[in-house]
Amino acid sequence: MKIVIAPDSFKDSLSAQGVADAIALGFADVWPDAQLLKCPMADGGEGTVESILAACEGELRRTNVRGPLGATVNAAWGWLPHNHTAIIEMAEASGLQLVPPGKRDACVSSTFGTGELIRAALDAGAQRVILAIGGSATNDGGAGAMQALGIKLLDAQGQTVAPGGLALAQLDRIDLSDFDPRLAEVRFDIAADVNNPLCGPHGASAIFGPQKGALPEQVQQLDNALGHFADLCAHALGHDVKDEPGSGAAGGLGFAAKAFLGAQFQAGVEVVAELVGLAEAVQGADLVITGEGRFDAQTLRGKTPFGVARIAWQHGVPVIVIAGTLGEGYQALYEHGIDAAFALASGPMTLEQACAEAPRLLRDRASDIARVWRIAKA
Repeated sequence: MKIVIAPDSFKDSLSAQGVADAIALGFADVWPDAQLLKCPMADGGEGTVESILAACEGELRRTNVRGPLGATVNAAWGWLPHNHTAIIEMAEASGLQLVPPGKRDACVSSTFGTGELIRAALDAGAQRVILAIGGSATNDGGAGAMQALGIKLLDAQGQTVAPGGLALAQLDRIDLSDFDPRLAEVRFDIAADVNNPLCGPHGASAIFGPQKGALPEQVQQLDNALGHFADLCAHALGHDVKDEPGSGAAGGLGFAAKAFLGAQFQAGVEVVAELVGLAEAVQGADLVITGEGRFDAQTLRGKTPFGVARIAWQHGVPVIVIAGTLGEGYQALYEHGIDAAFALASGPMTLEQACAEAPRLLRDRASDIARVWRIAKA
């Protein structure tokens, strides 16, 4: 009996590794002789570095960088020495979790620290950089990150424009003379599940700006500023990517990564699956167990269970989901390779209780599933 355990993290509760460990214990209670392969997963958001390093025996590194509002933060990133690949979660340097709710300000927050992490990767000899761009606090079109990599953004007086998206309205000229030449030799992959353009009613400012602190009257100002930035970038580079899918990801960091770094977009779960070797692990398996904190219709947008199910389906392996909660529309996933889904809680309990007791609940639920599976295989 070969069972592949490939869950995402349960937010505010357990890492993907912790979830996989608890599920494995539950199956081992019933199938002590089963081959249990643990493949902690992520979809490009929180936990991406941890999942990849756990599977690939990479190194966790830390670099002091400029946070979204300018304070120094100690940001973690991953390094795979065998193939000179860096894994960077922009949330570590420019994430919403770094800014208290009352201080979030989409007008002035900057991606400069993310650029500093890219620079650290270049210093390490990176030949490939994977940027996981979920959870940003920024709306600067990636301007700050590009400044950290040597680009000068100047106003009409030849002075550097202030940090943040709103100040880009004052941008007059882009100077590429000090842009780090090492970038031309590096492959950049963006791990994300957002396909918004940079500007307009479905753009970065309109859709994501409010959750990052933009007031209603500031959304249009930010949108105009990013549009102005994009126009000057198109003039400097000779190509315009602002309307391409994904340019609005991470407050426009997707735009800058496409325009200046030639980055290619992939679904985050596909990037992680490639690096952890999920397809190879699934070959010959009898069952795949995956999961996430909330399993609902939004999972179809490229979250971990959806991505895992697609790979398992290609190999004819059934998939069961264990989730913290089953939300509205989760049944739609039954048409996309999910065979069954189970909620974690065994009875009424608060969210705080569920988070605190997640290891036990996961083990119990996995054990229950294993018992049913044993009957089916008898």
